[in-house]
Amino acid sequence: MPVIGTAGHVDHGKSMLIQALTGIDPDRLREEKERGLTIDLGFAWLTLPSGLEAGVVDVPGHERFIKNMLAGAGGVDLALLVVAADEGPRPQTAEHLAILDLLEIPAGLVVITKCDLVESDYADLVEAELEDTLRGSRLEGARVLRVSALTGAGLDELRAAIDAALAGLPGRRDVGRPRVPVDRAFSIQGFGTVVTGTLTDGWLRAGDEMELFPDGIKCRIRGLQRHRTKVETVGPGTRVAVNLSGVHHEEIRRGMVLGRPGSIPVARSVVARLRGSRILEHPLQHDAEVTVLAATAQAQARARLLDAEALLPGDECWAQFALETPIALLPGDHLIVRSPDETIGGGPVVVLNGRRLRRHHEPTLRALELALSGTPEDRALEHLAAGPRTPAELAAALGLEPPAATALVTTLEDAGAVLTAAGRTYSVMWLEGAERGLEAEVAVFLAANALRRAAPREHLRRALGLAPADFELAVQRMVTAAKLEERGSGIAPAGFEPALQPAQAAEVDAFLRALRANPYSPPTDRLPEPALLAFLKERGDIEDTGGGVVFAADVFSGMVERVRGHFASNPTLSLAETRDLFGTSRKYAQAFLEHLDALRTTRRNGDTRMLR
Repeated sequence: MPVIGTAGHVDHGKSMLIQALTGIDPDRLREEKERGLTIDLGFAWLTLPSGLEAGVVDVPGHERFIKNMLAGAGGVDLALLVVAADEGPRPQTAEHLAILDLLEIPAGLVVITKCDLVESDYADLVEAELEDTLRGSRLEGARVLRVSALTGAGLDELRAAIDAALAGLPGRRDVGRPRVPVDRAFSIQGFGTVVTGTLTDGWLRAGDEMELFPDGIKCRIRGLQRHRTKVETVGPGTRVAVNLSGVHHEEIRRGMVLGRPGSIPVARSVVARLRGSRILEHPLQHDAEVTVLAATAQAQARARLLDAEALLPGDECWAQFALETPIALLPGDHLIVRSPDETIGGGPVVVLNGRRLRRHHEPTLRALELALSGTPEDRALEHLAAGPRTPAELAAALGLEPPAATALVTTLEDAGAVLTAAGRTYSVMWLEGAERGLEAEVAVFLAANALRRAAPREHLRRALGLAPADFELAVQRMVTAAKLEERGSGIAPAGFEPALQPAQAAEVDAFLRALRANPYSPPTDRLPEPALLAFLKERGDIEDTGGGVVFAADVFSGMVERVRGHFASNPTLSLAETRDLFGTSRKYAQAFLEHLDALRTTRRNGDTRMLR
């Protein structure tokens, strides 16, 4: 469902036009009705000749309420630039037009109102003056319609023109990440908290768990209304009222964003491609204090110009903004930058929460250009260079609907640039970097632990900072390539064996002979140093019970089989029976049984063991 928005100078008849078109007075506040001056956003809706329903956002025209105007202009599909026939273009006509340009509103019509107050010749002069005002803007060449809200003249033609303009627009995208920039929050007796806004990027359903960003307030949708009609679901592009449970309306303010839990990043700094307003009178200087406005949110910020000393009218530059208060938005969203007295410029957000960027640094500027205007393939690989993404995450990051993102991944897979495993998409370059890191960490560990035959998996994973699934994929690829091999719970270079010093080799041989000389009562004095014991355990020569008793590995295996044979005809095994079974002492029998318990071969029950 599309949204229509008004724009134009104060007292040029925007609200009266909307009331004439829709039958709804968009002025909600008593002060507005008493003064005849719109000071905040108003809302209405209409059904067009084709049967298409459209929401309407009416904005204030007075220069003192320009921030309120901006809160309503962001989610608009079609702008109606309203100019009074008895006055012609005025200062806020030009500023609102500049804002529509900076927000890249998809389409627009120009409406000359109050035509009942002037002769047609005078309206011709106003239309000619408008040609100069519109020159170079997004509305240059837009259709101009003359109407009178008082007499109704031209309204049917305007409705038809709106219908035709909206029919030529693409549908709102659905990337599975619904969000509603909040423009109002209030309470209704019997229902509780209600917020309103224009839904984008996905669907809402009654019962959905939600979050209010940037404050992180969790809530649930109790109900939904579209044009005062209760509905169970609403889709992108809809003006929606959302009844929320779990939050009081006084906790909510304009500028918050309602979305799925964890789905919207909270920005404390942003980088944007900024274009100067064509009516800018005071160029933006580097390091200036400004107000940043995005959808319904605003924050004070300091502007760092990355490739210019000043932003001039119509010029472009890269700017990084350090925000005094966080706002919730996404790359690709448009922001507007204002000083106290004028609209400076605006443009698309490219980077959120990045490090402080160097000014006039060519590699940085090239990376920003790629992020802004690279092909979908280039942008996808740029995102995947930071790590794997699920299909939904990649679609959201690129602003693509899921089918388009899936097709893009298939193209990149065919080109050998990415691969998909366990529901995640990986850049091959990122994976190869992870594999090189894995190989290096194995080498570092084995160099520091000369007698170890393998590096522990969990140690490697933590050192690399990888998620378990990503780590295991890197390991398996390296094993398949015969560069690494798995050894129990460890990983080693293929074919690697640690080299013992001659003295160590002699000590190991003597120790192993001693174990086999007394297989069930092996010596417990003069054990090799812990590093040598760990080496023998990894090599599979010994079974260390951990209590100072070490058995030869093959002897221990034989003992386990004899115990299993005992259980074949006996339900339990006692310490004394174990001692007698192997002709050993209580000390060795107890160490052996406790180790079987630890290995979960047996389970202790009082003074006896049972086979698990």
